[in-house]
Amino acid sequence: MGATPILVNYSPEGEDWTVKLEADGTVLTEQAPGLIAARDRADQMVEQLTGSSEQERKPTVVHLLDGDAFAFTTAYLHARHGLSTPSHAAEPAVADTPAADAPKVGENTQEMDLSELADETDDKAI
Repeated sequence: MGATPILVNYSPEGEDWTVKLEADGTVLTEQAPGLIAARDRADQMVEQLTGSSEQERKPTVVHLLDGDAFAFTTAYLHARHGLSTPSHAAEPAVADTPAADAPKVGENTQEMDLSELADETDDKAI
């Protein structure tokens, strides 16, 4: 295997998962019952693809949930620890600062009430 990482994309299909491995023009596809089993199956597919001669040098494998590595990691850790799966339809985060009033480079955007700091130093002086 070359320096190109092996991509493993997971797609949920009801309770089952489709595992699609892509590397150097080779595509392997399998089904598994659940995300943990799908991840295990992906490891077996990587071993099958790389052969036993490269056991000392592990290939780089990128796991994706519908194309998103962060989403896969989140879903896999939730499955491993028996937590409920986070919703994919979460609302996007909204910035506190409107785009028209974006801070300029070097501008301090944090506000601090210095009177509280002064009160603390006065108490310690006593």
